[in-house]
Amino acid sequence: MAADNASDTAPDTVSTPPRAGRREWAALGVLMLALLLVSMDASVLFFAIPAINADLAPSGTEQLWIFDIYGFVLAGLLMTMGALGDRIGRRRLLMCGAAAFGAASVAAAYANSPETLIAARAVLGVGGATLMPSTMGLIRSVFQDSGQRAQAIGIWSAVMTSGIALGSVASGVLVQHFWWGSVFLVNLPAMVLLLVLAPVLIPEYRTPGRGGFDLLSVPLSLAAVLPLVYALKEIASGGVRARYVAALVLGLVCAVFFVRRQRRTAHPMLPPVLFRARGYRPAAVLAALATFGMMGSAFFTTQYLQSVLGNSALEAALWSLLPSVPIALTAPAVTALVQRGVARAHVVTGGFLLAAGGYVVLALPDTDALALVLTGAALLAMGVVTVMSQLTDLAMGAVPVERAGSASALLETGQEFGGALGLATLGSIATALYRHRITDALPQAPSEAHETLGGALAVAVRLPGAEAGKLLSTAREAFVSGMHAAALACVALFLLCALGAALALRGRPATAPPARTAEAAPAGTPTAAGTAPASTPSAVDSATARLP
Repeated sequence: MAADNASDTAPDTVSTPPRAGRREWAALGVLMLALLLVSMDASVLFFAIPAINADLAPSGTEQLWIFDIYGFVLAGLLMTMGALGDRIGRRRLLMCGAAAFGAASVAAAYANSPETLIAARAVLGVGGATLMPSTMGLIRSVFQDSGQRAQAIGIWSAVMTSGIALGSVASGVLVQHFWWGSVFLVNLPAMVLLLVLAPVLIPEYRTPGRGGFDLLSVPLSLAAVLPLVYALKEIASGGVRARYVAALVLGLVCAVFFVRRQRRTAHPMLPPVLFRARGYRPAAVLAALATFGMMGSAFFTTQYLQSVLGNSALEAALWSLLPSVPIALTAPAVTALVQRGVARAHVVTGGFLLAAGGYVVLALPDTDALALVLTGAALLAMGVVTVMSQLTDLAMGAVPVERAGSASALLETGQEFGGALGLATLGSIATALYRHRITDALPQAPSEAHETLGGALAVAVRLPGAEAGKLLSTAREAFVSGMHAAALACVALFLLCALGAALALRGRPATAPPARTAEAAPAGTPTAAGTAPASTPSAVDSATARLP
């Protein structure tokens, strides 16, 4: 029974964990508000960029960095911030991140040059990297009862997934009624609330017997993560080019050095206990694969709603909210199912099968099938939320509580890689088939129309009516063919994931008592249960917005 939460240290005794009360659930509400805004910031520029262009007149390169710098910095610093929070205290790091996020929001809102806005977005990425693993690490330490922790993690997964969809809609509404800086100022009330209430509602937790912090691991982790994420996202939108391949190779080489450093240093950023904990590795791998497949939906539905159906950007964003509605019902339903004793392997396998069913539906539409696309996206979202909530709970329950920040950061970094790789792979499949189909049908069409659907739309504006209609019809059919091929590839992926989950998670109970931490809690450190006894003292997608 304890295997689900066991660390590499066998427990001597297992006591009944304390249950969270109103204070802890109120603390969760404050944490989720901050998490919602962090996830929204990944897509909050979708409709604000035209107004920013008119006001600040950034160059093409500067515009790309305004979009991308937030996600790049966030992905690169997740592991660093997760390890740092475990050492200096998760609540302390959370409050530092909230202060940085709030200050950077003000700087971004009133930026008077592209350079200032890029710098502010970079600091927002630092704050986001601080807040994400801190919220999950605090959930692990505050909610010690496995059933309540599963509920809290289900809420965390739903909020994280919904925030990206809400960000684009919020930016459209705010820009329509206010100036573009308002999309950043909306962050301030939540961050002020977090700074005021965190000391009252959220207990502090830090790793007992704190050791040193390996500073060399920080630049090594950045040198590994940033080039890899950059290369994968740019390949998705710009194709395979020499500089992207070079960045990919550089990231892989640095990743090798980073892993070797973690194995040899006395104070690793990623403690070996994370990889020895039974359940953590399969959960992390399956979660990354789930994110890989989820990016296909973002790639296809956004373009389908706008470029195939001809909706405006705001109309497309509003339609895209519909698949998010079932998410609010999925998380509590799955939690209730698990608490009734249904095996975790069955739930995760069912989630992958549901997601595969969503892609089956996405493989059916023609060029005028709004209902089918929204239904497929909804089924996919429900399946992925089911999978992610259970895998996150499994991963976080498998590691000692004092390593929760590092465990969360590594899990989230893996998902960043999964999403970037999914965007690159699925986008490449769809683009290759699009180019093949349109070249066969219209070999004399301008080369711009052969590259992307967006290019074909731009060319059609310059053509006479009959020629424009033929090009648009052919291009849209070619895009839908590419969408079908990539959707079927994701069906195969999720079916394999379902099989993998059934085998890797077999025998894992739905819930289990928490494992004893590998080290005792520090003297005088407040926890969800109060003060620990005396002992040794002591971490979405902008690239999608740029896809044609």
